[in-house]
Amino acid sequence: MDNKKIKQMDDELIIEVEGTPDQLVHHDSIEVTKAKKSFKWYFFILKSVVLFVAFSILYSYTVPYVQESSVSYLKTEKGEANTDSVKMAKQNKELEKQLKKLESKLETKTPKGPYLTVSTVMNEFSLYKNKKIYRHGRCSTGSYILLEAGDNQKWMFKTPKGEFHIHGKTSNPVWRKPDWAFVEEGLPVPSANHYTRYEYGVLGDYALSLGQGYLLHGTLYKRFLGLPVTHGCIRLNDEDLEVIYKNLDYGSKVYIY
Repeated sequence: MDNKKIKQMDDELIIEVEGTPDQLVHHDSIEVTKAKKSFKWYFFILKSVVLFVAFSILYSYTVPYVQESSVSYLKTEKGEANTDSVKMAKQNKELEKQLKKLESKLETKTPKGPYLTVSTVMNEFSLYKNKKIYRHGRCSTGSYILLEAGDNQKWMFKTPKGEFHIHGKTSNPVWRKPDWAFVEEGLPVPSANHYTRYEYGVLGDYALSLGQGYLLHGTLYKRFLGLPVTHGCIRLNDEDLEVIYKNLDYGSKVYIY
């Protein structure tokens, strides 16, 4: 063979063994791509392992601390709750002691016999017997109207408040009209014992004196019971007045507030 044929055969042999240059480049690209993919997977696995290890370490330190903090918080809350309970128990005992003292004091102040209470705000009364309400109902008390006359004369029609007692009792009472009754009607004031001062049948069937001119008595104006319309006395309807008259005696207590 001549030299040309030998060279051609050598070139073909080399091409068969190694491939063409394009084929070699394509082959190298495939290898590089595979290497990149392998590296990415390796990096992903390595990153996952690192994160897992870091999370495990963090968990091992954090969870016990959180658990300890939670237990400590619960203990603190429980301790505070126990402290509050102890304080409340002490306060309740102290209040019970004070209540017993007040009840004992009230017991000594409460009359043993029948007594009457009158509310000038509600215009109601309560008759107590054996320390229980025996009768309750409406009444009328002072109107707080101010009446003025000449010579600096003034009358305030209010029911006095405080502790009183029964000074006297009478049936079929006669009203002796005071000066203000004539001034209020625009009439001249008569002498002290003038017959026009005495008026019958306006106080009901009974009257009980509280002193200083104030009475428990009946009324012709029953429709006004429950309202503050009087000149200072306490007005009652006939049935209530009779019960009070029969149960209260001389010296019986009357509490007006």
